[in-house]
Amino acid sequence: MSKRIHILICDDNQAVHDTIGTYLKADGMSYTSAYSGKEALTLAREEKPDLIVLDIMMPELFGTEVCKEIRKESQVPIILLTAKGEEHDRIDGLVIGADDYIVKPFSPREVVVRIKTILRRVAPKEAATSPQAVYERGQLRINRDGYELYVDRQLVTATPKEIEILYLLATNAGKVLSREQILSSVWGFDYLGDTRAVDTHIKRLRSKLPVDPIGWSLKSIYGVGYKFEVHE
Repeated sequence: MSKRIHILICDDNQAVHDTIGTYLKADGMSYTSAYSGKEALTLAREEKPDLIVLDIMMPELFGTEVCKEIRKESQVPIILLTAKGEEHDRIDGLVIGADDYIVKPFSPREVVVRIKTILRRVAPKEAATSPQAVYERGQLRINRDGYELYVDRQLVTATPKEIEILYLLATNAGKVLSREQILSSVWGFDYLGDTRAVDTHIKRLRSKLPVDPIGWSLKSIYGVGYKFEVHE
């Protein structure tokens, strides 16, 4: 029997729990409720949910801070909820490690659809049909599934999204990938107007990579996106 999917809903509004919870149960999922940022962090650590729905404006500890703390310990998928829909808010949500961003008011059906989409994307593949995703070139080694990045055999501290972006570019060497393509491939959704999130991740990634890499280079293509090039 397959394990029942368990969701942690973090919001100080009971109506949000009732609405989303009703649709989760109808879809065969279970959930736990947290009503403050501190409670959300505690339950995330204790219950280890399959996914977290997290409101930004939480009492005691903002959802953004909760997200940052969770990302230090876990790669559990996180969907941020907020009444703020400005572009910079959505970008900030993606940069701190959220997997999706939903602006209130929202459709509970849409929330459940996005939850299921994210869970399908992160579901482990069968070992027999999906070998470990590793890319090696020169002094660079990317283990996408293990979220590990090595340069000259030294482990580099990088976020999961940074590793996924670099792996995507490296495995498409020679191709120019637009910011929209990178967002769609790495986050699994189309984020209209949020392409600067890609630039932010690339900038941080470059600060962790060699200035003069051997056998490869990461190029910015003005007005389009980015390209990973290999050299002999």
